[in-house]
Amino acid sequence: MLASVSRKTISMLLVLALVVTVLFIPTSTVQAATVGVTDNGSTIVVNTGAGLEYTINKSNGDMISCKLNGVQLCGSSKASHIGSGLGSATVTWSKSPSGSTVLITAATSTLTHYYSSRGGENIIYMATYVTAEPSVGELRYIFRGNGSVLTSVPANSNIRNNVGAVESSDVFGYSNGYTTSKYYGNDQAKNLTIRGVTGSGVGVFMAYGNREKSSGGPFFRDIQFQSGTDTEVYNYMNSGHAQTESWRMGLHGPYALVFTNGSTPSVPDFSWMSGLGLTGWVSTRGNIVLNGLFGMDSSYTYTVGFANSNAQYWTTASSSGAALKYGLIPGSYTMTVYKGELAVYTESVTVNGGATTTLNSRTINSDPSAASAIWRIGNWDGTPNDLLNGQTITIRHPSDSRNPSWGPVSYAIGSATNKFPAIQFRGQNSPTTITFNLNSTQAAASHTLRIGITTAYNGGRPSVTINGNSMSNPSASSQPNSRSFTIGTYRGNNNTFSWTIPASYLNNGTNTITISPISGSSDLGPWLSAGWVYDSLDLLN
Repeated sequence: MLASVSRKTISMLLVLALVVTVLFIPTSTVQAATVGVTDNGSTIVVNTGAGLEYTINKSNGDMISCKLNGVQLCGSSKASHIGSGLGSATVTWSKSPSGSTVLITAATSTLTHYYSSRGGENIIYMATYVTAEPSVGELRYIFRGNGSVLTSVPANSNIRNNVGAVESSDVFGYSNGYTTSKYYGNDQAKNLTIRGVTGSGVGVFMAYGNREKSSGGPFFRDIQFQSGTDTEVYNYMNSGHAQTESWRMGLHGPYALVFTNGSTPSVPDFSWMSGLGLTGWVSTRGNIVLNGLFGMDSSYTYTVGFANSNAQYWTTASSSGAALKYGLIPGSYTMTVYKGELAVYTESVTVNGGATTTLNSRTINSDPSAASAIWRIGNWDGTPNDLLNGQTITIRHPSDSRNPSWGPVSYAIGSATNKFPAIQFRGQNSPTTITFNLNSTQAAASHTLRIGITTAYNGGRPSVTINGNSMSNPSASSQPNSRSFTIGTYRGNNNTFSWTIPASYLNNGTNTITISPISGSSDLGPWLSAGWVYDSLDLLN
């Protein structure tokens, strides 16, 4: 009995203690941490109270200092900024009523850049609203970091200790024949999450955020890092680097710089920024559901993309082709189904605000692999990844000493696919020769030759001969007006050239095809010469 009473008494005392604790706990511990802001007239200094302090220049919106626990992470030679710097801007700031959030706005007539932070977090949240493309021709945020502190950097874009440029002023070589550039080692847009650089006890990471206003689609790559005197971390929202689409205007982002002790952080939650009143923020959105796909090849990943002039989105389909995408800006979109990176189905769909559009299962109807072929080189998947040096295009220059020789190649049908060159250069590895055998029945009929490419440079297109007979020369394909396969991308506009070969050109037995690039433009060098990246080649039954 006494033991029971004692237990009841103790329980009552514990409850009373909890009530007293709740009633008398200091108010500051249950509210969000405050963020400190000091306006010095020419600069705004933000202290998040968690170790991060950064300084914004009030004349132009540049970030001129950034310290984590007292360690200066910004470089000393140039500031960090949107574009190449705004030159001049109207810079204002405000705090939330609770004092827990600061919003800094740097505005020009066509661009508004936002910085925001919350007390207790080592994060600089950002977004950029544009009504016109910056005069520099690309929209990017550049964090220029302290190169002596941020020393652990991606190898492919680390240009330190090079012996000079091997192409233009942005691809560099080394005494061992290796190459590096800011164009190498970059992720496809669909894989952009968070990535950064580190040093002793510090790390700076870019959370790339929403890509809906960027351009180029799910497989587009652009600059993420460059490590020279400064350690540079980029968020490229659009550019002219092998760009296949028009630029999209509106609110780019949100995105963020996240500062850590060196560990890779999770992607921050951006949803709270809906309450900041950012120009261009779209709250009302819709969803789309695709129930499935018929005609899939189980060897490939399928991506379902949605794009119009205002926004772009994508999602990965399940093994049955089912796909779900949340949070699209209302409008009409072109839905594209990609096998690998090759479009194999398109359709116009409509997304309504506050609603879900549901599509019944669709049948893939544009896969070139469905055609019966006498022979085929490579897979129709919109990439050169199964061809010679195809997997190194995104990580180093074609001239890099680590690459096996590009040729010229003589390729016998039936040989390993990775012996056929991923790129055809007019000035470096032409012609490519293909030999194959036909039986008497095959040689007595006409056949279609197809050459699929993922991009081309300098108007390059194939000039083909079959057993010494010249086929008609095609027109150039529509491609980005820039370098491509020498700056880390094979992604352009997929295109297929085709010819009908008459039976009179064919032999019962051995046959020979030669392929060389032609162009109406002169070349800048053996690597910057007219050419293209192969996807697949085949001779149809």
